[in-house]
Formats: sequence, structure tokens, C-alpha cells
Amino acid sequence: MATYAVGDIQGCYDALQRLLEACRFDVAADRLWLVGDLVNRGPRSLDTLRFVRDLGSRAVTVLGNHDLYLLMAAAGFGRRSKGDTLDPILDAADRDELLDWLRCQRLCHHEGRFCLVHAGLLPQWTVGKARALAHEVEQVLGGPDYLDFMRNMWGSEPVAWSDDLTGWPRLRVIVNAMTRMRFCSPEGAMEFRSKGEASAAPDGFVPWFEVPGRLSADHVLVTGHWSALGLRMEANLLALDSGCLWGRHLTAVRLEDRALFQVGCPANAAQA
Repeated sequence: MATYAVGDIQGCYDALQRLLEACRFDVAADRLWLVGDLVNRGPRSLDTLRFVRDLGSRAVTVLGNHDLYLLMAAAGFGRRSKGDTLDPILDAADRDELLDWLRCQRLCHHEGRFCLVHAGLLPQWTVGKARALAHEVEQVLGGPDYLDFMRNMWGSEPVAWSDDLTGWPRLRVIVNAMTRMRFCSPEGAMEFRSKGEASAAPDGFVPWFEVPGRLSADHVLVTGHWSALGLRMEANLLALDSGCLWGRHLTAVRLEDRALFQVGCPANAAQA
């Protein structure tokens, strides 16, 4: 049995199928770890969502910001973006089943020495603490009051974690760190405006994974979200968003031996 961690798909279903062929993925024996952002902006989000859902226990996926955006849009909250490609999902006969499945997925998954999360973890969180905090969000998102959560989830405040946080601000920080963060201060204050390369960090901020003394550094974090960062394979980081949506590559890494698999993606995958 092999486990293949795959970067942000964002509706690029055809590239995903070519990547699985390149990996020789065996649906009867192997597993996929998906870093989130299954949907949006690519041309076949509905097919991607159905495919991953139908894999059942063979796929472990965590939620990304675009997946949460889909859930918000379906609930009637937030403003739709010009370039989104969610209508085929929202108009599908099985939309409710797909959305119910999606909102019951994890925000963070921990197994052995690996931790799967879409964006990253704040420097003061151990992997164990992060998993417990993710569970708080998952309980609400998968529960009967999830519409209240959708109504209050979006926003960039507070920018930093405190153990004293409660209610929606507490859950919002957890969501923002795990699905939106790129840069933060050494003290763990997040900055959400900058989306460029790691070398373009704003004054006072660094890439989240470069904070000295980061408490999750004893695990291998498997992430996506940051296409400008590109593929990074370090001792304690596998950053797998290699820009398929923008005409670069869709990437998989076999966790057992770090074997790398990539397929090229068409330059027009993202719809304006």
C-alpha cells in the first residue's frame, strides 16, 4: 500500500486523472492525501468532487479556502467572485449530498509523523494541539448549527491566536491559519494581503514555516495553498501547490519514499 499526497486540484480533473496514471495509483490498495482546494476556477470541479467522494476511505482530504468558499456560496453567504466555477456543483442534482460530504471533511489530519493541512499551522501550535483545535471547527461545521458558522466564519480578525479566545473569533483564527495563512510574524500574527513568493515577505513577517522554534517542526507538514511558493520538499515540509491552475504542474509525492510525480497542466485551466 502506498500513500500519495496531491497538491491543489481546484477542479483540474483531467490533470488529476493523468497524475494518478503516472503514479500507477491502485484504488484497491493505495490511498490519496489531498491538501484541499478540490474545487473552483478549474473547469471540472463537479467531476473532481464526485470522484474524491466516491473514493471513500481511499482518500483523505482536508478543507481548503476554496472548499469553504463553495460551502459559503451554497449557504447564500459572502460575495461570489467573477472567476469562480462553482455553478455546475450548485446546479447539480446531487449537490446536497456532495456538500454534506464536503462539510464533514477534516480541517487537519495527523497520522504518524505526517500532518496534512491546507495552508499551515501557527508557530505556537504543536501538531497535537492543532488537531484538537481543528476538531472544534469540524464539530460545528458538521453539526446542526453549521449555517451560523458559515455566517460568521469569514474575515481576517483576530490576526493572532490566544488561548483565551472563544466563540466565532476563536474558530475564525483556526480556520484562517489552516486555510489562508502564508506569512506570519515570529509571534504568530497573520498577514493575509501578500500572496507572492516567500522572498517577498512584508516587513516584520516571514513564511509561516520559517518561524524559529515552530512547535510543529517535529512533524512533516503536508500543505498546499501557496502556488507562488511552488513545490518545496524539505525535511519537515512538503508544500505541494505547484500551480496546476496557472498552467504549471499538478504534483504528487509518495509519502513512504518521497518519490515525486508531476504532470503538466494547460495554461488556460483557470477561467477569468
